[in-house]
Amino acid sequence: MNPGFVPDNKNLKKSSGTPNLFFDSRANVFFERDRDNIAYEVTSTQLPAMVGGAFVDLYLTKGHIREPHWHPNAWELDVVVSGEALVSIVDSDTKKLHNYVAKPGQVVFIPMAWWHWIRPVSQELHLHLFFNNDQFETAEGSDMLRLTPPEVFQLSYGVDAEKIADTLAPINESVVIGPPGTDTKNHAPHDPNRIEPANWEWPHGKGDGITITINDKPIDY
Repeated sequence: MNPGFVPDNKNLKKSSGTPNLFFDSRANVFFERDRDNIAYEVTSTQLPAMVGGAFVDLYLTKGHIREPHWHPNAWELDVVVSGEALVSIVDSDTKKLHNYVAKPGQVVFIPMAWWHWIRPVSQELHLHLFFNNDQFETAEGSDMLRLTPPEVFQLSYGVDAEKIADTLAPINESVVIGPPGTDTKNHAPHDPNRIEPANWEWPHGKGDGITITINDKPIDY
């Protein structure tokens, strides 16, 4: 059975009976930073009949981030269940950075292979992530940084290899949900009064030639 989109249910055979159609997503942890920052995953590994799609149940607390990454073989649809999310996407065609602040019931679509990351605006955030590939792949930013030799950065961008090596030395794992090194003592307390989007921080320092939009509205930056 090949992963990816299929236009029909030919993978289901009458002769084999009804396949398994139920699975508890919490039985399969995709990644856990701590008990409040965790992602559960359901793919065709758990539900073989679910060809062409996958699901991730993501929980984050303020001060954490779903690190920058991309999916080389799937698009992603982010649905906010509770809290508020800041979903940032780099348009690989226009070279623009888009920031979307999404509330419960709102969705953000991320085209295949586009660089993106997710931050909570509220103290607690719950997202449902849907993918159009039952075995979607993920390339994590932390892996790109820690596995690229420092001299490559120097040759490519003119930065000092030794300084880059020192700066990136703490990145010794696939971060996935950052920052690394957090534990249960650092959990953000539950706050029923969610912080409004006007209070979120800029996702990076200012820079020339960078176009930033918030919910598709240009912002002078």
